[in-house]
Amino acid sequence: MSRVLVETSDRVLRIEMARPERRNALTADMYEAMSEALARAAEDSEVRAVLVHGARDCFTAGNDLRDFLETPPESEDSPAFRFIRLLPEFPKPLVAAVNGPAVGIGTTMLLHCDFVYAAPGARFQLPFVPLGVVPEAGSSLLLPLFAGWQRAAELLLLGAPFGPEKALAAGFVTEIVPEAELFARARQTAAALAALPPAAVRAAKALMKRHLREAIAAAMQEEGRIFRERLRSPEAREAMTAFFEKRKPDFSKF
Repeated sequence: MSRVLVETSDRVLRIEMARPERRNALTADMYEAMSEALARAAEDSEVRAVLVHGARDCFTAGNDLRDFLETPPESEDSPAFRFIRLLPEFPKPLVAAVNGPAVGIGTTMLLHCDFVYAAPGARFQLPFVPLGVVPEAGSSLLLPLFAGWQRAAELLLLGAPFGPEKALAAGFVTEIVPEAELFARARQTAAALAALPPAAVRAAKALMKRHLREAIAAAMQEEGRIFRERLRSPEAREAMTAFFEKRKPDFSKF
């Protein structure tokens, strides 16, 4: 059974993270499937916009930690890092509909979306530091730019969950939409984008991102290097062991 559903309708490609029994937690196979879908969409003239969402009442719980630890991203070519690199380079509009948990990459991928619609029940979290690692997907650069230093420090260093109002204030949610209207609102925007002159849309998006392209690539490379180092650290081992043992981690010995 595929854990990523992909379909194209009326020039909008829909990517659904479909693993609801595990809160749509992402495995290496799911990262590969999403990367392939984006790569094909970038080249397919019939695709004018992409809509990303999760199954049922969850966006994604982020990385499946057990899968992540069994097959850690040991190089820049790992499925997770390949997917992350594709996001800022994707030339067409990206629209996201977020309900329920959006954890880790579930939040950082939104920094690369052009429109993000969130339901009142959306819950975002950037738990990298509490897990003994560091932020990824260019978030160490983009979130301070979007939200300001202190607000970004609160979200990235403390790593606590937060709601859509704070995400809206941080600059990466477009609009808070009632849950019953969420998907229709996101689909409406994707359809409106797909009806516009496609070359003009791509050119305008490229112009908006031109000053950040090199900086994002550099930030991702440095984040990835430190992230991979931190995964092997005693702090990360304690944090993730505590997660699986359902206890509070003890960092007093470090």
